[in-house]
Parts: sequence; structure tokens; C-alpha cells
Amino acid sequence: MSKPSLPKGTRDFGPADMAKRNYIFGTIKTVFEKYGFMPLETPAMESLQTLTGKYGEEGDQLIFKLLNNGDFLAKSDKEAIAAGESQKASLRLKVAEKALRYDLTVPFARYVVQCQNELFPFKRYQIQPVWRADRPQKGRFREFYQCDADVVGS
Repeated sequence: MSKPSLPKGTRDFGPADMAKRNYIFGTIKTVFEKYGFMPLETPAMESLQTLTGKYGEEGDQLIFKLLNNGDFLAKSDKEAIAAGESQKASLRLKVAEKALRYDLTVPFARYVVQCQNELFPFKRYQIQPVWRADRPQKGRFREFYQCDADVVGS
């Protein structure tokens, strides 16, 4: 029987590391709020259509796509599958309609567009995990926290 292991590019944080992380995050939040920034949290997954095309071709290759539930291949382009055209857009959307966020900027832009009549001006900060589907080299991770602060409007 083999020992359980983590996927490459991920890590656990024990209690001592979490105490340090929570202290740092708390300090960052206090400073942002002192200057009028409000916290924002967006879902870990977004519509694949929302994320695709925003990071360039190389960035699009690094997006973690989530397979649709159920028999997603039943509705897919069988000719594209047989021809090995796995990158065909129509096939990709039948197989995966959602993806994990690559950064915090595109989900924030989506939020601003959805809530534009209620927001302006808006100062936000956001501290949440993001994911990159690459082969991480030493010292790099597939899952990590990103911190953003933005001002929308005047």
C-alpha cells in the first residue's frame, strides 16, 4: 500500500505556518481598510469563456479547466475527438465550461461589469488562492495566494 501524497506543485500549511500567514494577511487587510479599501471575494471557478483569451495564448494553456458533470462526451464533436482535435473550441466547451481562476484581475473585471450600477467609485482588495496548470519548477507552485488592490472610478 502506498503512502498518500500531494499533487506536484501543492503544499500543506501546518498550524505554525497558518499562524504566520494569518498574521500577515491580517496586517495587510488592516492597512488596506485604513485607506478605504473594501474586501471582495469571487468564486474559485469562473466560466471558461470569461477566462479564455484574457491571458494570451500561453496563459490560456495554463488555465485549469474543470470537466463538466455527467456524460460530457455524449454531446461532444465525435469527429473532432476521432481526428485528435482536442484544442477545437467547440469541443473544449462541451467538455469543460468552467475553470479555476488564473489570477484575481479577470474575475474582478467580471464583477465590476455585473455590478457597475452599484459600485462607483470602488476601492477593493482581494486575497485569495489562484491556480496555474503548469509544471512547476523548484520553488514554484500550482496553487498560491495572490493579493490585489484596485480603484475603479474617481
